[in-house]
Amino acid sequence: VQLQASGGGLVQAGGSLRLSCAASGRTFSNHAMGWFRQAPGKEREFVAAITWSGGRTTYADSVKGRFTISRDNAKNMMYLQMDTLKPEDTAVYYCAAREAVRIGVNPYEYNYWGQGTQVTVSS
Repeated sequence: VQLQASGGGLVQAGGSLRLSCAASGRTFSNHAMGWFRQAPGKEREFVAAITWSGGRTTYADSVKGRFTISRDNAKNMMYLQMDTLKPEDTAVYYCAAREAVRIGVNPYEYNYWGQGTQVTVSS
């Protein structure tokens, strides 16, 4: 079971990035998935999550209205579209999957983690 996050980079404030998470090793169609981020010196925090069907999503207040989570179960892929980026969005972003169909917002609720992708937003 492997998750591979990609798409990070350096962008100016106000810009956009699209993160991707590729799942391999098993089907994730019955797993809720999410994105978390961790800035230097801070704890890992919840960003967004999506149910196995994609029918329900949840966002942290800090990204609501700017980020959009989606998934394509046929391709075993999850995405995070990040718009109107701010310097405070700078962090390593991790994708995760949990062995449940419902959304989780805490890191301990997730069973599988990707390696992380760096997002840096300059002011």
